[in-house]
Amino acid sequence: MTPALQLYSMRDCADQIALLAQLPAMGITRVEGYGGVYSDPAAYRSAMDANGISMPSGHMGLDDIEADFDATMGIIETLGITHVFAPYLEEKDRPDTVSGWAALGQRLNAVGQKYTACGITFGWHNHDFEFVTLADGSTPMDILLDAAPDIAWEADLAWIVRGGRDPSDYVQRYAGRLSAIHVKDIAMAGTNLDEDGWSDLGAGTMDWTALLQACRSASGDLIYALEHDKPGDPVGYASRSAAAFKNLWRSTND
Repeated sequence: MTPALQLYSMRDCADQIALLAQLPAMGITRVEGYGGVYSDPAAYRSAMDANGISMPSGHMGLDDIEADFDATMGIIETLGITHVFAPYLEEKDRPDTVSGWAALGQRLNAVGQKYTACGITFGWHNHDFEFVTLADGSTPMDILLDAAPDIAWEADLAWIVRGGRDPSDYVQRYAGRLSAIHVKDIAMAGTNLDEDGWSDLGAGTMDWTALLQACRSASGDLIYALEHDKPGDPVGYASRSAAAFKNLWRSTND
């Protein structure tokens, strides 16, 4: 299994095109796109092709999709993306009621149906705020997925932990909805504060051997995307984490 690299992790690299040439030596031949690399899709695709790199998945903002669906499809088709995930809501836009989260799910479902008609898988990517219990005791993530039965889910397991929930439980509960997994690690409490408490894969507190086993039991057809939200050394992070993923994947075959 070759992991993808979420390019948001590499946003501080000065030359995003030149970066692509460094990735194959790390064992990374797949990437996950985000808005920062979509400005010239044709040029980026040319650089990907020159380095033997593909982009099976990409993030697209929900507002951008709804504002100009055809523009997103142009980017998707140029870059060869087959899986699109809406990644985030600004705090001011986050619902705080059951009806609000259900309405968001309905918006996502409508978008998903448009992508499905074009042969593209569409889903939601979570952070921690979807797991903060509402006043009635319900969980936004559950409401959202129930209200959007036609969409997939890119599960960011570390954010689930930060949301105070058990990621293995959610992987098992929504196994049929999983399309991709964000693979990241949480540093020990009080460390890596300059990196917002994240760490290289395998150097933190997440039990990724058990989590990968749970993911593989849930589905044999998942995209695994390495991510670090604020690496101090992006290239070093990517190299070390790709190597760690390879070892972790091998250990789940034992």
